[in-house]
Amino acid sequence: MNRLARIGDGLRGLSGWRRFCCAFILGALSATAFAPIGFFPALLLALAGLALLLDGALAAPRRWRAAAATGWAFAFGQFLVGLHWIVYPFMVDPDQHLWQLPFALCLLPAGLALFGMLAVLPSALLPEGRGRLLLLAVGMAAAEWLRGHILTGFPWNLPAYGWGASQAVMQASALLGSYGLSFLTLLLGLSLAELMRRRLLLPGVMVLIFTGLWAYGALQLAAPSATVPGVALRLVQPNVPQREMRQISRNWQRLIRLSTSAGRPTHIIWPEAAAAFDLGHTPAALSWVQALTERGTVLMTGGLHVERTPPRPRVYNSLYFFAGGTDPVWIYDKTHLVPFGEYTPLPAVLNALGISQLISMPNLTPGNGLHRYVVPGAPLLTPLICYEDTFPGAAVSPDGRPGWFVNITDDSWFGPWAGPAQHLLTARMRAIEEGVPMARAANTGISAVIDARGRIIGKLGLNQMGVVDAPLPVALAATPYARFGDWGFFLLLVIGTSLAIFAGRHRPPTL
Repeated sequence: MNRLARIGDGLRGLSGWRRFCCAFILGALSATAFAPIGFFPALLLALAGLALLLDGALAAPRRWRAAAATGWAFAFGQFLVGLHWIVYPFMVDPDQHLWQLPFALCLLPAGLALFGMLAVLPSALLPEGRGRLLLLAVGMAAAEWLRGHILTGFPWNLPAYGWGASQAVMQASALLGSYGLSFLTLLLGLSLAELMRRRLLLPGVMVLIFTGLWAYGALQLAAPSATVPGVALRLVQPNVPQREMRQISRNWQRLIRLSTSAGRPTHIIWPEAAAAFDLGHTPAALSWVQALTERGTVLMTGGLHVERTPPRPRVYNSLYFFAGGTDPVWIYDKTHLVPFGEYTPLPAVLNALGISQLISMPNLTPGNGLHRYVVPGAPLLTPLICYEDTFPGAAVSPDGRPGWFVNITDDSWFGPWAGPAQHLLTARMRAIEEGVPMARAANTGISAVIDARGRIIGKLGLNQMGVVDAPLPVALAATPYARFGDWGFFLLLVIGTSLAIFAGRHRPPTL
């Protein structure tokens, strides 16, 4: 305890640029808790260090400015390391986009870090102690929710995703959602600062809470995963790098060859951009689709959908569904487009600054929302294209809850390591939250069939060409999160704020 107290005193005693740099380093280390490294203790220890640095900042002469700088530096370090894969899209067409790389690498984390800066400010309203830690957790969790909703949202690497290290604790997202689990995770890490003050109550309570969540998750995972009779999925992973996307004929033949390899799949799923052209107006490609589906096999594939209407065509990023013949049974058009990747926000202003899209295609048109579709021989499904699966509480359409999700994606944009692994973990969290299995076809990986508890039934790793043949897991009954959404999270924020105000009036004893 004496050694911990000395460490705590040392962190609280830092000032000026030393405090700023220490916050940045702690934030950078915290990012190693996320996939693919998954060293979860780094997140908890970094949060404890942040709480101690803020105690020192709030004792400084310019306390508000010092706290804001500390919160921003911590968040900047975390986003800079956690989102380092953002550099890869700029390297696909370096002649056109490489000059933008340094700006994106710094500006995106710097902008997201503003949420971290705002998150720490409410804690300045209370004196040092448990009340401040509770209010700090509330502020940081609320900032994560805002990050997932403001300006179309970007809820990547939420604190809850650090629990990729424990599949049992991940099950808590079925109760509270990723935002609710993030709040408890933040409070667990921040509470460790109390150990350096020789106070055990708050960390002890948090350990008990997570012990209960782990036990709940272990019971959930003890149940076997049932499968839908008569459904044999085949996820096709062609492994086409972005620089080879223009080799359309070769890539198309690869998809056909993989789809017709040994086995008898009932439902074949190709990834996003499998048809990197206007599939609906390409008769040669549609004839291959007809041959593939004429014996009752269902095909779902990503492709461009072009509506040739005046004054200019509308281009969509879409999922086509074929069940025999050359006419698609239905087409889902992606609704949640990627800023700068699929459209340019405020194009007149940004183009004047020389900032454009990262990929060479026209601005895409968003679809009219998520839908639930009928699939012969399988339960109703909801498609999610690329990062549409990253938004908690926004994966189910107004039409109703589906029996499974189909996520098609091209994670080659995310680089060869961290980005695809983080995206896979996000998909697993959506399955757990909703209690709905997911079939995920990725161009270069990671393709996987995920059951309703986030377990991977079949998988093909990064940069491999092949298929995943697996049954379709059965959906569970609607989870508490599926029924109530983020209301449980908001209730936690209210409880946390109330306890913070109460605790702030009482000075905790030191052991």
